[in-house]
Amino acid sequence: MSGDRESRDDAHLVETKVSSEPVFDGKLLHVRRDTVRLPDGSHATREYVVHPGAVLIVPVLPDGRLVVERQYRYPVGHVFLEFPAGKLDPGEAELATARRELAEEAGYAAATWTPLGRIHSVVGYSNEAIDFFVAEGLEHVGAKLDDGEFLEIVIMSVDEMLAALDRGEITDAKTVAALLLYARRGAR
Repeated sequence: MSGDRESRDDAHLVETKVSSEPVFDGKLLHVRRDTVRLPDGSHATREYVVHPGAVLIVPVLPDGRLVVERQYRYPVGHVFLEFPAGKLDPGEAELATARRELAEEAGYAAATWTPLGRIHSVVGYSNEAIDFFVAEGLEHVGAKLDDGEFLEIVIMSVDEMLAALDRGEITDAKTVAALLLYARRGAR
């Protein structure tokens, strides 16, 4: 399959919105119910979560080790190993969000920022897109966690993270994807 979306004719796969209604409007998430016209002309219902978008940062210390967080996630009732990440604020550019989240959560500022990729985390029921950045030239500036945010910073090598992934200790999808992209690009 070609990676060039513009060169393919996808009209035979595209669903067209006929109508849309809000189902729920929360502080972070919004749920919509749309009626769509399918490629064969019939109609179907699509319910999905509207998300503002997010970023994830792979913070790399001078010795090559990575800054990782341990954070409790209420919906699944478990502490997860994750890279620092956060949602976009209205009107905020992805890189600005990444800079803000790295400082607030992990307590670092970075001299160099490199885009690493983008994922769509759950395409079956959300429009969330997460942009990945590698942050290097780190300087510790002290964390400034949001009210009600509790986490622990740990430092791990790429090999330690890959071993934790192999043991099933890293299951956060965005962290798995970012770690594999980073390791694949020769971080080891």
